[in-house]
Amino acid sequence: MFNMPNQRATLEAFPIQGLGLIEPEDDVAQLIWDGLRSNQLSLAEGDILVVASKIISKSEGRFVNLDQVRPSREAEAYAQQSGKDSRMVELVLRESQGVSRVSRGVLVVIHRLGFVCANAGIDQSNISESDHRALLLPEDPDASALKLRSRLQERTQLHQLGVIITDSQGRPFRYGNVGVAIGSAGVPTLRDLRGETDLFGRVLQVSMQPFADLVASTAQLLMGEGHEGIPAVLVRGLSWQLSRDTAQNLVRAAEHDLYR
Repeated sequence: MFNMPNQRATLEAFPIQGLGLIEPEDDVAQLIWDGLRSNQLSLAEGDILVVASKIISKSEGRFVNLDQVRPSREAEAYAQQSGKDSRMVELVLRESQGVSRVSRGVLVVIHRLGFVCANAGIDQSNISESDHRALLLPEDPDASALKLRSRLQERTQLHQLGVIITDSQGRPFRYGNVGVAIGSAGVPTLRDLRGETDLFGRVLQVSMQPFADLVASTAQLLMGEGHEGIPAVLVRGLSWQLSRDTAQNLVRAAEHDLYR
């Protein structure tokens, strides 16, 4: 429970444990619904459900067998520069609009969804070592969030219910990863504070709050990065209004990006 300087006194976050290992075609909405009940939780108006992209990807069958990937010449060249498996590099290039930076062990790319991240969000963590597959990010995370929200609304008849699909990403000049929203439904993703005033009455000129990213990072504290096995978190207590925003609202246009 965290103290919040807004209209409500507290923010609460509840881990949804015991969902198990997700397989292709699993019904994530049903699994989360059952998980809520087994954790003695229920959804209420104003709740935001944060879900790890991995379980969405797994349920959507976003696996690729590396033994069936044939690297291109471009992939071979980047593999030599980065020291990475050329088959993984090929997958990264397929999921990207372009390459931003190359270093040993990592490719920083512009993902096909527009954001900049390492290795196009592709990895093999939380997949068996004997498994030669890699897991891609969801095909359309915003659509996946909307589908999950609709399924849960059918069960609860709730109006103000939000869903965020999160992935962990690094940041320039900072160690470590934070949770970011790559898919969203129902919640405002970006709050434009320009024109509002600070404590001293000064008009804010550039302030914009990445609301969905902040919620995603809050949930990431409980989800963890490794063996925790908590792929969903219920966030409660925030003040927000229904929105048709998507996670695409958070992607900075290339002409405004100083780091590309």
